[in-house]
Amino acid sequence: MKRASYREALEKNAKFVILSKQLATIPTDAPVKLDLKSLELEEPDAAALRDLYVELGFSSLLRELSPLASMHKDDAPVDYAPLESPAGLTTYLDSADAKRETAVWLGIDAAEDDEEGFGSAVLNVEVSSKEGLARFAANDLENRTLNAMSAFLADPKRPKIVHDPKLFRLLAAPGAIDDPKAIAGIKHATALYSYLLRPTTAKHNLAEVVLRHLNRTLSGAPGERADFLFRLAPVLREEVEKQGLLDVYEKIDLPLAAVLARMEACGVRIDPKELDRIGTHLATEMAKLEKRIFELAECVFNINSPQQLAEVLFDKLNLTPPRMGRFKPKSRSTAADVLEELCEVHELPKLVIEYRELTKLKSNYADVLPRLIYPLTERIHTSLCQTGTATGRLSSSNPNLQNIPVRTELGREIRSAFVAAPGSLLLSADYSQIELRVLAHLSHDPVLTDAFQRGEDIHARTAQEVFGVGPMAQTREHRRVAKVINFGVIYGLSAFGLAQNLGIEQKEAAHFIAVYFERYAGVKKFLDEQIAETRKTGFVRNMFGRVRPIPEIESPQANLRNFAERTAMNTPMQGAAADLIKLAMIELDRRLPAEKFKARMTLQVHDELLFEAPESEIPALRRVVKDVMENVHKFRVPIVAETKVGPNWRDMK
Repeated sequence: MKRASYREALEKNAKFVILSKQLATIPTDAPVKLDLKSLELEEPDAAALRDLYVELGFSSLLRELSPLASMHKDDAPVDYAPLESPAGLTTYLDSADAKRETAVWLGIDAAEDDEEGFGSAVLNVEVSSKEGLARFAANDLENRTLNAMSAFLADPKRPKIVHDPKLFRLLAAPGAIDDPKAIAGIKHATALYSYLLRPTTAKHNLAEVVLRHLNRTLSGAPGERADFLFRLAPVLREEVEKQGLLDVYEKIDLPLAAVLARMEACGVRIDPKELDRIGTHLATEMAKLEKRIFELAECVFNINSPQQLAEVLFDKLNLTPPRMGRFKPKSRSTAADVLEELCEVHELPKLVIEYRELTKLKSNYADVLPRLIYPLTERIHTSLCQTGTATGRLSSSNPNLQNIPVRTELGREIRSAFVAAPGSLLLSADYSQIELRVLAHLSHDPVLTDAFQRGEDIHARTAQEVFGVGPMAQTREHRRVAKVINFGVIYGLSAFGLAQNLGIEQKEAAHFIAVYFERYAGVKKFLDEQIAETRKTGFVRNMFGRVRPIPEIESPQANLRNFAERTAMNTPMQGAAADLIKLAMIELDRRLPAEKFKARMTLQVHDELLFEAPESEIPALRRVVKDVMENVHKFRVPIVAETKVGPNWRDMK
């Protein structure tokens, strides 16, 4: 800029220059007395910090504080003593007041945070029926200590406190998992209480829950865990009742734990030879992709290295995402959404996406699943966790079977390795468009309700409402757009998001959403009311009573607030769908043995249940499963469960 230009700019903006100087100058004449004594650094108020950290859920910071041994009011002497023999445990339990609750902790051969379950060894048993008092005993390979508890565990009149009731059932009665009478009388399950109260908190192991609710750090002393289970249960129970969550606990979460234990013990059958074939095929396809990627890049590089891939994409090939509004001008991200945009301008990003998908399938499934087959059962026993998601859905680990891709042919190949035992078949039952049906039920929208009651294709109906085109005149594109709109609306999809999803202009996407809400006015009213109610309360309660806190709804940050609003809109549908299938699982777990079926429920993935049954039972099983899933809870619109049968999880009709 020339000297004259500077002068002209200063003359035109003189008052702003002076104002800027005033704003940037720190006043030194403020009427504030300086008290140096008050500025001295002092020791922190540990008690106040504990209260604050508990309130804000800062578990990591809580652990950094010194133990409470010298500062907590209930640090009275404790009586933790070993029992010399299994018979001593029986004697202790028999002498305890049968009307009092007894806390039982089973120590396993794993760190407490490990997600161990089926097949874990119980090393010791701790019991407590009075605060500050506990007894403990070692277990052996013959489970003599566990067996000494069998009468107590089976007595429904002896109320019990456990932490994780699913794990407890797997460990306490490994040989009688299918006998509902082997473990009876579980009243309090502190992990489930904790999850109901804090569904957005990641950890619900005993040490974390004790830290959050009792301000205590466990030392690991034998007997301590049973003692603190006993102390913790009434505190959590009171809060669960106060928040109106007791029904969810007693009707869904607690009974479901027994169902999950039986499913985990049953496991799913895997064909290792099929996985080996799939792994070889994946390796061949990856080699082909790798060769073509190197040809297009005109160099050899590590495709799995974001840095090296970025150098190829942005330095060597000089690629630029066509819709720059989504990215910073000089973004060097190699995330999936960036690569998808780059697919429009070059072939290489598309091949990288395919390569990543194959790598994931091979490393996560083809290579890993054979190593997880339990030798005694020749099956995989995934851990089904009911405290792992904010939505209320179950999660799966060791291995995670919730995320097997089904939209690609190679992804579906993995499912071909999940097979039925000789003489049996697999039956899959999947809820159809369940979240949209729940939306119709909750919103009372007459158009949406009418479409489901008539059994119409809901996407064709939406295409008719939005585009004014009858079913016979609709194209595949009409229905595709309508489907994206239908599911996008319940996830709070904005005009910008819809435009990105459909590859159209934002103005056109905004028009589609406006027309949708004009035709489905009841849906619009319901979603608006959800956001307004969440702003008032800070949480969403679904139709079965489960609560999800959404404190970000009042965030001053627009991105957090917008995400919270979308969450508030979707949670009633997603949460209800999650609890509906849980109710179906509980009822099916009751009906199948009651009606003398040999069929077993083996897996739950999102809105789908998988069963293994003798071929002769399949017709009757199909009827029972469909009946239970569609009628376990009454809605204003029909609930539909679609069933398929086959020798493996892929080839089903």
